[in-house]
Amino acid sequence: MTVRVRFAPSPTGSLHLGNALTAVANRRFADERDGTLVLRIDDTDPARVVPGGEAAIIGDLTWLGISWDEGPLRQSDRASLHATAAETAEREGGARRDPDGSLRLGDVTLLRPDGSATYQLASVADDLDLRITHVIRGADHRANEDVQQRIARALGGELPEVVHHGLLLGEDGRKLSKRHGHVSVADVRDEGVPASAVRTYLEELGLPSHDVHLDRARIGRLSIDAISAMSDEELTAAADAPLALARALRGARTLTEAREMARQIESPLRVTVPRTAVPTLERFVELRTASGPTLDEAGARSVIRELKAVGGDLKALRLALTGTERGPELWTVVVALPVQEALARIERLEIAD
Repeated sequence: MTVRVRFAPSPTGSLHLGNALTAVANRRFADERDGTLVLRIDDTDPARVVPGGEAAIIGDLTWLGISWDEGPLRQSDRASLHATAAETAEREGGARRDPDGSLRLGDVTLLRPDGSATYQLASVADDLDLRITHVIRGADHRANEDVQQRIARALGGELPEVVHHGLLLGEDGRKLSKRHGHVSVADVRDEGVPASAVRTYLEELGLPSHDVHLDRARIGRLSIDAISAMSDEELTAAADAPLALARALRGARTLTEAREMARQIESPLRVTVPRTAVPTLERFVELRTASGPTLDEAGARSVIRELKAVGGDLKALRLALTGTERGPELWTVVVALPVQEALARIERLEIAD
């Protein structure tokens, strides 16, 4: 038997991390069995369709590196299949028409009064038609299994094997959703967490047998690891920074932080330093001028070390060079800045009286 699984999100916008977990689990399940992953967009409910929602989902999956083998297929394009399934259920499966025109199988609505298929009918009919062998989804769908098995049999088939995994929970212990804020793939991408860190976190969870709380601290550690593993070219490209700043960005915890570090070095804010800092700045000018046009790590560390040895005001020097009191290691800034630019920034400083 060739394994066929499907990931079937509704086009409601960017995936929250719980849905992304399901996508990763399906991709891994298919890969481990030399199977096929079908991407299906479950858009039978117009009230849940958000403009741009499908594009957002595809963008999220692409960013996470989750590929699919067939699709995207849209349930809205499969109305004739659903109508045929409804006819079969009515003719052979015991479904009955209500006075308003809807079709029901016991207590489950299969067709709405306007003739459109409900989620339950469309999902089962599509799973059967697409020859899905395993349905891998969150435990919040557990209640649907018996209902969908009844529908499958009414259509003359059997429901695929169903595997339910534990849910990702928010801090309040409830199923992760957009009400928790900053839990979508778009959110973590905008926060500067590398895609590889998010994918690794979801891969680590695997198919959890129980619900698990979203571990933001773990994602943060994986973000640091992912940035550390990037080449200089990858890091500076992700931070939209010149290659010369690679060493200065190495301490960043997120790509957003790396971009801010790059901005500090390339376009520092205008600042004022206290007059007590003037001796430190003058000594820096002397040392930097004497060290030549460029500095390597050893040379830059030597400059900082000498200033520190004489009690120099390194906070003021950082302000002078980057416009902020915090940022990358100071020696990396000294390496990154051409000598003339570094000296020009000292020259432009305003000194407080």
